[in-house]
Amino acid sequence: MVVMGVRDSNAQSKTSLDSCKIGREAPATGFWMWAPGARVQVYVRSADFDTEQLPRLLTALQNWNSASEQTGSGVKFEYQGNTVQQRSCENCLTIMRGRVFDKTTRHATELSAYSARDNQIITSASIIVDPVLTNPKALLNALVHELGHNLGLLDCYTCKRKSTVMNQFEAVNMPNGMEGPTSCDIAQVKEAYKELKVLVRASPADRKSMPEDEGEEPVDDDTPVVVPTPATRLAGASSIVKPPSRPE
Repeated sequence: MVVMGVRDSNAQSKTSLDSCKIGREAPATGFWMWAPGARVQVYVRSADFDTEQLPRLLTALQNWNSASEQTGSGVKFEYQGNTVQQRSCENCLTIMRGRVFDKTTRHATELSAYSARDNQIITSASIIVDPVLTNPKALLNALVHELGHNLGLLDCYTCKRKSTVMNQFEAVNMPNGMEGPTSCDIAQVKEAYKELKVLVRASPADRKSMPEDEGEEPVDDDTPVVVPTPATRLAGASSIVKPPSRPE
């Protein structure tokens, strides 16, 4: 398995950061994030993925782990092996397949997250991959994108190609060559976690008053962010359906 390395700390020079304009080269930051320094226990419903696809999932985890210190998040995704069902334990992430594809909206993957603390800190989450997404390279690209959502990044369909992993995909099963976070992605995650040190935002009480996420396009958004209602819900878990956008 070849692991795509991310750029080293030299990439975070002033020149590089100055070139990361939100909406052009860099995604905006949103709501959901794992706690700083979290060791996220990752389980894969491996019966859903073949022997060529599974290593690509692990590569996505490793490529974001390689940027953990640079982002300042300290978050690490630690593969725990197979599971037969979605895990709802604290700091648990389940990667599994499910029917989320829609021909109109082109949804092929979905991040579902919830908070037992009624704030933006994820307690547990799942990344759901539709069975239509089968190309191993495209699967890697999609997982790298989804993990960006796990670290506070929103989609950026107006960003230049190759500037961020949060770009829109041209088509299902068409790889985009983005196998790890760019310097702009790293810079934005770093900003999100710097803000988190100052303020942990609570979940809005009235979800109907919540604004649309900036950087999200409802028609073409291939990775909707929703909050499930698990069979056994954690005490005090958030019931938010759509997280609010981070103010510019």
